[in-house]
Amino acid sequence: MRSFAPTLSTLFLALSITSTADGHKRADPCAQIAGGLFAAPAELKSCLKSFPFNETLRQNVINVVSGVFDFFTFEDFYLNSPPPFQESTVDIRADLSRISTQIYETDYDFNLDLYNFVNRLNDGHTQWTPNCYATWENLLPTPIVSLEVDGTESVYIAPDSVAFINLVPSGFASFYASINFDWQRLAGARVLKIEGQDPYDYVDFIADTVTGNFLDHGVRVNSVFSSYRLSGSAFSQRFGDLAGQLFSPAENITFTLIPAESSKPENITVPFLSTFMGNQFTDSASYWENNCAANSGTNGVDRRLGSNLHGSPARALPVAVGRMPSSAIGLPAPFQPSLPPVVPSADVMRTYLLPDGKTGVIFVGSFLDDVDQFQIDVQNAVTSLKSSGATRLVIDLTNNLGGTVCLGIFLHQYLAGSSFGYSGFNSAVRANPLAQKIVAADIAHRITQDVSFYAPDQWTFVNNTVLPDDFNFVSPAEGVTINGQVDPTSRRLRDICSFSVPIPESPPFDLTNVAIVSNGNCASTCAMFSTGMYERHNTTIAVFGGKPGESMEFKGMAGNQVLEWTDLDSEIKTAGLKDDSLAPPDLLVSANMRHNWRTAYSFLEENTPIAYRSELPQLRFPYTLKTYNDPQNLWIFAAQQIFG
Repeated sequence: MRSFAPTLSTLFLALSITSTADGHKRADPCAQIAGGLFAAPAELKSCLKSFPFNETLRQNVINVVSGVFDFFTFEDFYLNSPPPFQESTVDIRADLSRISTQIYETDYDFNLDLYNFVNRLNDGHTQWTPNCYATWENLLPTPIVSLEVDGTESVYIAPDSVAFINLVPSGFASFYASINFDWQRLAGARVLKIEGQDPYDYVDFIADTVTGNFLDHGVRVNSVFSSYRLSGSAFSQRFGDLAGQLFSPAENITFTLIPAESSKPENITVPFLSTFMGNQFTDSASYWENNCAANSGTNGVDRRLGSNLHGSPARALPVAVGRMPSSAIGLPAPFQPSLPPVVPSADVMRTYLLPDGKTGVIFVGSFLDDVDQFQIDVQNAVTSLKSSGATRLVIDLTNNLGGTVCLGIFLHQYLAGSSFGYSGFNSAVRANPLAQKIVAADIAHRITQDVSFYAPDQWTFVNNTVLPDDFNFVSPAEGVTINGQVDPTSRRLRDICSFSVPIPESPPFDLTNVAIVSNGNCASTCAMFSTGMYERHNTTIAVFGGKPGESMEFKGMAGNQVLEWTDLDSEIKTAGLKDDSLAPPDLLVSANMRHNWRTAYSFLEENTPIAYRSELPQLRFPYTLKTYNDPQNLWIFAAQQIFG
């Protein structure tokens, strides 16, 4: 595997530096952009499209991707996705067959086609990410927002664009200065058209072709707009999926707009600038070697070997984390809360008491945290709010990335109290023939949950009894009929979660006084937490933003557990099955094919995955000049509307 990549690097370098008709050497296109954080999209594409199409790589990638889809729990749903998710209808095997034989000029063209196909599934748990190309993101200095102004909702260039873009590394603004493009005067402009279309129609187009991640169209629409989030415990702002496009061939976007200090419409073409998030390089050969060729972390390992257990992050607890591609930069200071935090510091959350003295706010940016520390932070937040006089609680889940499944279960359990009972979901995995072999091998080799997600002692029955070490939960498989296809599925499972913080017996807040706010971009563990609160306690949920007149779900990405390619490959190798005819090969390129490996089922409809159960928020509000990208103003407004 390692000897193959330098050979390709040499080949690509030879093809990149060739003689023209007059005998002169053609410049290496990757050397032209080497060493910088930013590149013009046209120059970038010259580099990325200099790598020729390679049939060996195509077949290797297709074999891996196809093998991963055998474990994808939602595959048969895509044959005819139920309303309101019918846009996400794809014949996965037909597209794979097409891509496996279609003629491509370059490796870039092949990967872009494959990337777009998987992205159209609109499931952020299931993504093909080629590091050769998806380490670049195209950015615009004109992120857009949807605002209600004087009772009318319209699209605007984000009014805070100048302060926001000034937080981007300096090379970004200096590029536009070098081409004499005055983007600053466009901040706050009302957008009349984008690429000649009604702006909301073009937002629909981006939501359907660029965003991905979310089954619900309304949530994808909201992802097109710029919005605030927590990155760790720091406030930040997303460009949004119009102004921040990953692995995109776009070079510019034309707006028809009216600048804030004018009444005259103008047509303005805004060029993208590409930003680099990969490994440094000096030329085509080093670009391929450092960013495209498989490396020691590309494929999985046999976790039975002690040397492979050191530092393994996958073994702790199941993870459900979404992929949200658009870059985030610090939130401009005027938009950050001026209230003093009730708890001085926490890793992925911020806690405040609103000026009414009764409403506490916990902003949870993700469930990606040290397991014990997250629990301590929740305990400190709730205890401090109650001692400060709070009797009501708003939980902000805006742009929450998801994270460790048990932390979502913990937060639900802590708010509901220990007397409530199990606060997670019943779930299942796909019982395809290779999965059945993995579980059988794990049992035969006495493999435990320390090294395998397929180990029986990783799970409990629905009565919360731990599965016996020799219980094969995927065989015999239970046949579930989906869109006319009988899909082999495991027994229903539950997560095993142990908590280091004591759970209060009764809810610390009256659950009728607990509410959730978000922009619908609530991924994975976040979606499971909010769905649990909604289904089990009828918790009030308010969603902000979106397209006027269209519905929007409150949960963006509701699978149950994601496995990265390295996780799945490690499961296969740990079971001693890598040489099995059903096992996908090692990847020869640096890439990841993640997938939704486990499905959570609704408690209200026990045979319906929560991902496919339409559940709308009780309240929906447009953003305004006071609430867009301003968390504190939004919380105050939400508390008044929800609690009175």
